[in-house]
Amino acid sequence: MSAPLPTVSTAPVQRTSSARLVATLAVAGAVAGFFIVLVHQWSQPRILEYQARVLQEAVLEVLGGPSSTSTFFLIDGAFTDRPSSTADTASADRVYVGFDEAGAPLGVALAAGEPGFQDVIRLLFGYDPGARTVLGMKVLESKETPGLGDKIEKDSSFVAEFRSAAVPLIGVKQGAGVGADEVDMITGATISSRAVIDIINHRLEEIEPEVQALWRAGPGGTP
Repeated sequence: MSAPLPTVSTAPVQRTSSARLVATLAVAGAVAGFFIVLVHQWSQPRILEYQARVLQEAVLEVLGGPSSTSTFFLIDGAFTDRPSSTADTASADRVYVGFDEAGAPLGVALAAGEPGFQDVIRLLFGYDPGARTVLGMKVLESKETPGLGDKIEKDSSFVAEFRSAAVPLIGVKQGAGVGADEVDMITGATISSRAVIDIINHRLEEIEPEVQALWRAGPGGTP
C-alpha cells in the first residue's frame, strides 16, 4: 500500500509590503545617523584639542623651547597677529613666532606638506630669517614605509641634520655632507628624505618674502 501524498497548504502567504520595508530601513538609518552625529559632536572637540596640543608641542620643539609663542596670520599680503574681526583667519596662511624671556623673537615655525613615497608628508620646521637657517624639523604626519621611509621621523641623526642647516637645503648621499646647506639623505629611503628637503625648500620659496618682511619689521604685539 502506497504512502499518502503530503498535503499542500492553500493558506495565503504573508508578504511584507515594500512600503513597510522602506519605512523600517528609513527608521534604522535615522537612528544610526543620530548616533553618528552624537559621537562626532562628542569626539570632535577632543580631536581638535589634541591636534592643537600636538602642534604647540611641535612648535616649541622646532624653535628650541621659546618662552612664549604667537600666531601670525597672512592677511592682504602681510603677517599680523591682530587680524580684523572680518578677516578669514580659518583659511589664512599662518606662522608661529617664538620669543625669549625678554620678548625678542627667536625664530618662525612653518607648517608644510607634500607627497612623499607613500602619501603626503606633513611637517613643521623652525626657521631663523635673519641667519637664513633651519632651526629644527619635526614630522607631524607620515605614512612612509615602516623601517625605511619612516626613518625621516625616527632617525635622530637625520632629524638633527636640520638644526642650523643653511637654506636652500641640498640633499646628498649619506656621509657626503660637508657644507652647511647639505643634508645627508637616508640610505634606502632617499625618496622620503628628499621629500622632506623639498618640502622645506618649496615652503620657503613660497612664503619667505612675507616672512622676511615680518622679521625686518620686528614681530610686535604681546607674545
